[in-house]
Amino acid sequence: MSTHVQKPGWFTVNIFNRAVAWLTRRGISIWGSRVLAVRGRKSGTWRTTPVNLLTVDGRQYLVAPRGHVQWTHNMRAAGGGELRLGANVDTFTATEVADDDKPPLLRAYLKRWKAEVGAFFKGVGPNSSDEELRRIAPDHPIFEVTYTNAPAPTGTADARSTNDATAAGATTATKATNAVNDVNDVNDVKDLKN
Repeated sequence: MSTHVQKPGWFTVNIFNRAVAWLTRRGISIWGSRVLAVRGRKSGTWRTTPVNLLTVDGRQYLVAPRGHVQWTHNMRAAGGGELRLGANVDTFTATEVADDDKPPLLRAYLKRWKAEVGAFFKGVGPNSSDEELRRIAPDHPIFEVTYTNAPAPTGTADARSTNDATAAGATTATKATNAVNDVNDVNDVKDLKN
């Protein structure tokens, strides 16, 4: 397994990720953004970070453009987590995608978000050959998302599932979680640990 990791710079940590996480927690998705929550593999506490949710052929995926970062290690240990958009919280299980199956997913991801994350893919872009995409595949974990609390969303990357709780409004627990998340903006932007 590759150990490729590209740590975020100051601007990404202190400005960009904070802004995206803040908007996403308020229900505003930026090009499919969600706040990923996954339990720490050692601490067991919830760790959060903004992510781009990729939809390909009605299936949804989380791609790690920076490589084998902390959330990917935590995802392997936990086997799933939560994707949050405003008051909507979708629980899911995650299945890691094999390297040989990654090229079409990497191509779709780069078509949508190359301007944001292209620098992390070693010069490979959406128009690169399958061979080039296969070469970088081990450096970029991808997890297929299977929802456990609602049917899987269909349509664009901005589509999300709805259920009675969402339609009726956020629960008290969700409101409390969102309030805690507002206080803990720093947790949304630091490279996840444990």
